[in-house]
Amino acid sequence: MEEIQQILLEKNVPCTMRDGTVLYSNIYRPNKEGKYPVLLTRLPYNKDLPMFSHRYLDTNRLVENGYIVIVQDVRGRFASEGEFYPFLYESEDGYDTVEWAARLPYSTGEVGMFGLSYYGFTQLLAAAERPPHLKAIVPAMTLSDWWSDSVERDGKFLVGSSETWALESIAPDQIKRKYKDPKQYATMMTKLVEHYNKIEDWYLYKPMENWPPLKELGVADFFDDYVNNRLNKEHKERISIRNKYENINTPAYHIAGWYDNFLQSTVRNYTELAKRGNSSLQKLIIGPWGHGVFHSTLGERSFGMDASSDWIDQKGDLTDLHIHWFDALLKGRTSSLMKEAPIKLFVMGINKWRDEYEWPLARTTYTPFYLHSEGSANTRFGDGRLSVREPEKEANDTFLYNPENPVPSTGGSNLYAGVNTMGPRDQREIETREDVLVYTSEPLTEPLEVTGTIKVKLWAKTDAVDTDFTAKLIDVMPDGKAYNLTDGIVRAVYRNGDKREETVKDEIIEYEIDLWATSNVFLPGHCIRVEISSSNFPRFDMNLNTGKTMINSVAERKASQTIYHEEGYPSHILLPVIG
Repeated sequence: MEEIQQILLEKNVPCTMRDGTVLYSNIYRPNKEGKYPVLLTRLPYNKDLPMFSHRYLDTNRLVENGYIVIVQDVRGRFASEGEFYPFLYESEDGYDTVEWAARLPYSTGEVGMFGLSYYGFTQLLAAAERPPHLKAIVPAMTLSDWWSDSVERDGKFLVGSSETWALESIAPDQIKRKYKDPKQYATMMTKLVEHYNKIEDWYLYKPMENWPPLKELGVADFFDDYVNNRLNKEHKERISIRNKYENINTPAYHIAGWYDNFLQSTVRNYTELAKRGNSSLQKLIIGPWGHGVFHSTLGERSFGMDASSDWIDQKGDLTDLHIHWFDALLKGRTSSLMKEAPIKLFVMGINKWRDEYEWPLARTTYTPFYLHSEGSANTRFGDGRLSVREPEKEANDTFLYNPENPVPSTGGSNLYAGVNTMGPRDQREIETREDVLVYTSEPLTEPLEVTGTIKVKLWAKTDAVDTDFTAKLIDVMPDGKAYNLTDGIVRAVYRNGDKREETVKDEIIEYEIDLWATSNVFLPGHCIRVEISSSNFPRFDMNLNTGKTMINSVAERKASQTIYHEEGYPSHILLPVIG
């Protein structure tokens, strides 16, 4: 460790962008003569609040180890000038800020970036511009495309997270900036609090294009743009790196969580960058974590002390990981981290870390587990079964999906205000609903590891012109507790991606439901379970079964759903089994 005993703080240091807009930063640096590398983070959540920039890192330790830490308010937020629009200006502003930081008189010119979620993506957008002095980044739990990762996924609007983020994270500062009169400001903040306290009721409001909380407050205009799909092609390209991966040559250590709402995009960022450049300079760690939550416990489960970010694989914490990464790439120091396998995974069930060398794992055996029943798989008390035996002649399962009573999101890879929103949660109450089909294996006699991407192939029919089908993978304990591992959804008319297909009424159609990924050992005595239904709300907007959506319609109808599992229609979950 550097012999740094004191830290200097400079507040609201100006940085002028290429268009003349001034952004402001707090700078923490060693109180010691010399020049030091810079570690920069750019965020919209107030640079003065340690709970955001420091919540998973000890930035004092970064300074004590010989770094300058800069925390900047992005354009249009808190101290910084300009108009805020999510991610629209972060590429150019990121480039300009990196180069400004490199020129500071106490900087060595070597710059790294760190941050989580929004301020994970500001790193990648900056890296895509190739600022000459950006040498390494650590993007944690972040996006690859704001629109398709955070707003709408193949025609399904992410209700809970979108409304929560706009109202909770963005609206307060915009109210302060807009309403200068103290009485008017107090009135608007009182309204915001009242709306936020009832946000679980507001999730149900439709049409969402007229969502009252933001309409009444007169802020977060971008919400109107994305619920009404007003973003043009150029705009969407500016808030994505999927078309820019080839431009990114910056070494990156990607941090992900099995229960993070950005798991899929974080893994995509790693795999795409690893195959395009020097794979030894792209690394990935996935823990049993939720968004910004790095504890040993999540939801209703404990994964042991090794799961905590304070004690990763008994080698140190996340701050140590950052220090070792930046020491190697910004200071040229020898670090054992650079010689480690590129991927570190936490395997749930056995609760152990393991090093891997590729994703997906080369030794994977993709194994179908088929749905079976005598026609009564409704609820966990029904006759739904799951096995590797292929179906022959079997009765179909049916249920009635009612948009007025959607299946509530209970745990999972979620990020929105409410109770029971994140992580592993006991699903048994959900499984008493008649609109949830439950298929359960026999208790296992040997451990079975499932690590990788999960997909469900489902043959189904609906009497609606459009509808949704959902799937969930569950680990059932010997005492009956049923903990969710991962889940997914498909909208019928978008079953082939973001291109709208023809109506689907009264046709047997093969659907593929992407459940993202997990790593779990089903232990002896445990059962593998799959749930099938038609809603997961408010994680996703409820399908109204009319061909229109919650965004611009109120009318809805019930839909009769039929699930097939027989010869010719072998509905199954495809599990990545590791031998």
